[in-house]
Amino acid sequence: MTGERTERRLAAVLAADVAGYSRLMGSDEVGTLEALKAHRREVIDPAISSHRGRIVKTTGDGMLVEFASAVDAVACAMDVQEKMAERSESFTPVISFRIGINVGDIIIDGDDIFGDGVNVAARVESESEPGGVCLSDDAYRQVRGKTNFTFDDLGERSLKNIDRRVRLYAVRTASSPIGDAKSPAEASRPLALPDKPSIAVLPFQNMSGDPEQEYFADGMVEDIITGLSRLTMLFVIARNSSFAYKGKAVDIKVVGRELGVRYVLEGSVRKSGNRLRITGQLIDTITGVHIWADRFDGGVEDLFELQDQVTARVVGAIWPKLEHAEIERSRRKPTENLRAYDYYLRAISYLYKFEKEANEQALEQLHLAIDLDPGFALAYAQAANSYSQRKAMRWTADQASEAGEAVQLAWKALNLVKDDHAVLAHCGMTLAFVGGHLEQGAAYLAKGTDINPNFAPGWYWRGWVQLYLGEAGAVDFFNRAIRLSPLDSRIVIAHAGLAYCHFFAGQYVEALSWAKTALRESPKYVSALRVAMASHALLGNLVEAKAAFAQAMELDPRQRIANIRDSPFRRDEDVSKLAEGFRLVGMPE
Repeated sequence: MTGERTERRLAAVLAADVAGYSRLMGSDEVGTLEALKAHRREVIDPAISSHRGRIVKTTGDGMLVEFASAVDAVACAMDVQEKMAERSESFTPVISFRIGINVGDIIIDGDDIFGDGVNVAARVESESEPGGVCLSDDAYRQVRGKTNFTFDDLGERSLKNIDRRVRLYAVRTASSPIGDAKSPAEASRPLALPDKPSIAVLPFQNMSGDPEQEYFADGMVEDIITGLSRLTMLFVIARNSSFAYKGKAVDIKVVGRELGVRYVLEGSVRKSGNRLRITGQLIDTITGVHIWADRFDGGVEDLFELQDQVTARVVGAIWPKLEHAEIERSRRKPTENLRAYDYYLRAISYLYKFEKEANEQALEQLHLAIDLDPGFALAYAQAANSYSQRKAMRWTADQASEAGEAVQLAWKALNLVKDDHAVLAHCGMTLAFVGGHLEQGAAYLAKGTDINPNFAPGWYWRGWVQLYLGEAGAVDFFNRAIRLSPLDSRIVIAHAGLAYCHFFAGQYVEALSWAKTALRESPKYVSALRVAMASHALLGNLVEAKAAFAQAMELDPRQRIANIRDSPFRRDEDVSKLAEGFRLVGMPE
């Protein structure tokens, strides 16, 4: 009996799927399918055809494509991802593909293909970032030097059900400057897990059908984060880094790598009249396994109790032997007045916008909350914090008057509570930065981070006050904040702080590097522009220094060298070094 000869050939195999497909379908099944069909029809299928590929098969959220040339496969993949990125602003929901490419021996069976070459491609795809393209080492060897793309070595990886480690490469366009954004290698390099249980709480979906209730869902999640962060045996990612994923389809394993956490909590909130429903699910980011999922129902008046139930379930699942006393420490209510709490949540949503008008609206809402509950310490503290924001962003109209109001609010909050980490941090920074009371501010900030070592703003504000005082420790504080909140848009505050640390130490190249990091995220951050222009000036880069100076003066024409004497920097040598850099660029005396 003679067996049929198995047909084989060498091919480039492209595997693609939709990141977070199950979650997208769960939230909007019809919209997701319609968007996916449009992307296939208008982008993906035409790209495959133009690059001489053959669609072998499709699944609900993915496809397998064969190419005779690895160069064609890579060109097609990058064409698709660039066009998908352009379409992300006009399509809802936003769909991101992960693409993996391998070159290997495949088995032909009719129109289908099988074999190790296919299996590796599928596993390489699962290692790709959403919106990214990843190659195996075999594919990389075929395209090296033959395209205009740049390839970042991601190192060897152990791939599921593959009996050997495979070196992977991430693809980016050559026009993407390495210094201007995270390379795929940097983005995919996982942060080391802390030495204690670590968690990120992602923004919950607002299922109320009313966009106006978004602030309520966000505020509730922030309270859960705060409750968890009070447990000193946990490592809890700060609110703003978790909220970097808001409105995006996410891959939980990618979130775990980007934030350096073992667990992720996600869920939804539905508020209908006086009824509330909270759903939550806790996921292990390494295995992707759901540890628990549950639903919590009650009235609006039961809000804090429902939050406690979610927090307790998370803690119990992560660390069943936590002492009851530690869990109780997480149950701290900001106010018993739900109307005051509602005003407070609205105010916080305004403060996070970092806009002048929104800042003023936040102050109005906070004063309404205080009127309803004169004992609402956190509302006083956030009102004081709003004046810190005004000064930092140079929105202050009457500096002396606003400083007096800010300090008064801070003292009211501190007189109401003595051991709330957020009150201590907000008020400590206000006293130091707005009021000029550096030692008092430093003491309150130190107490706040002792009580809650997971509160990232406490660490970067503490770093700035140490910097103002000219004392050691600022670099460590800034780095601690960055680890707690790596994706926070406000972490530019820590980046700029590190720039000043290096500048005052005479390390102008390092200072410039950190200033550029801050400016990539926040191009109008005047403080970062100032240290960038001074660093350029003292390095002899006068053209670049004057360009930064012109940009800074456009944002704040009131800048003068004499004003440095009014800054919080305590050491004369620090003030003199800034003045030297500013004179070199022509800042008026």
